[in-house]
Amino acid sequence: MTIHMEDPEEMNLEQMKALVASSRSVRFSITGREALYPLLARVLKNQRYAELPREQRGVVRRFLAKITGRSRAQITRLIGQWMERRTIEAKPPSRRRFPIRYTDDDARLLAEVDAAHEELAGPAVRRILRREFEVFSHQEYERLAGISVSHLYNLRRSKAYCKVRVRVEHTQASKVNIGERRKPQPLGRPGFLRVDTVHQGHRDGRPGLYHINAVDTVTQWQVVGCVETICERHLLPVLEAMLHQIPFVIRGFHCDNGSEFINHQVAGLLEKLRVEFTKSRAYRTTDNALVEGKNGAVIRKHIGHGPIAAEHAEAFQKFFTAHLNPYLNFHRPCGFATIRTVARGRRKRDYPADDYRTPFEKLASLAKWESFLKPGLDAQQLQRAAQQLSDTEAARKMQKAKLALLAKARGLK
Repeated sequence: MTIHMEDPEEMNLEQMKALVASSRSVRFSITGREALYPLLARVLKNQRYAELPREQRGVVRRFLAKITGRSRAQITRLIGQWMERRTIEAKPPSRRRFPIRYTDDDARLLAEVDAAHEELAGPAVRRILRREFEVFSHQEYERLAGISVSHLYNLRRSKAYCKVRVRVEHTQASKVNIGERRKPQPLGRPGFLRVDTVHQGHRDGRPGLYHINAVDTVTQWQVVGCVETICERHLLPVLEAMLHQIPFVIRGFHCDNGSEFINHQVAGLLEKLRVEFTKSRAYRTTDNALVEGKNGAVIRKHIGHGPIAAEHAEAFQKFFTAHLNPYLNFHRPCGFATIRTVARGRRKRDYPADDYRTPFEKLASLAKWESFLKPGLDAQQLQRAAQQLSDTEAARKMQKAKLALLAKARGLK
């Protein structure tokens, strides 16, 4: 219940005490310091506040705080002012101002200098301003001759400067504290993925679909997905489905610095899965070389470079899941490098002919490889999937589905 107060200065101490003790809210019709402060002074005067004992003073103080909505500390300060002067007055607002040293004429003169010199860096312009005054004796530069570099940039943002010259500031790259910038260290364990996106061109002036390519560093187990766009709404469900297709526990996720992966939504997904999130280092083009090579050797080789409209992304996602990914992992051999050190400490990669294996064969060759599998998945399930079709039969089945899909995707607008 709300009580509307019209004349609180006529209330006695008993009425004030009852109101303070109640839980009812009070709405006071007078607002503004000019009307409120004189009323507070009259209440204190009528109650003979200076002569009251401590307990009754507390009642008056709580009463004033309740009907005005002011804090206890503010009411105490106002009462202290009344006790000292027997009046309460609003203090005029005071703002600390620094003296103006550089005028609008100085800002316009700086704009003219920037226009003449095509806007040099601050220290260079500061040197020019000093030389104009000290070397060439141009008196209009007297104040600007002593300007600091930091204040020179402040002056460039002033209204007087902007009226004369419009400055175009290039977009500054923002640092995103997502993912650790380093190369993954799998140490012979599967589960450290290299991930990249492949854009399938533009069709009729509109962006085409995107392929998501994920390759395991140790086994080269590869999972490809497809999305309409690389925004979170399309990317996250497909990325989660891709991670579900990988049979072993995922330990690392490494990508380049593209915003499709370096964002809080993907970071949250990986954090939920307890996956290490790393990104490529600057000037280290080999950090993501494995997946870059697979982009050309698999996706471009099978899908090509021609544009494909985004509305076909769902059909390609089904094709990748049902045909291409099983073929890549159970029936397509990959080369695995043997690294040796040669003269001058250089490292050379050799690809022995006998070491070409399918990703599943490479996984099965690891010591205690069954311990790397996800819970609920055993070796017999993978063995059955690998033996269901021969390599050529799986390739023919994949090719038949691919040709039908490409004919439909490239034949329709």
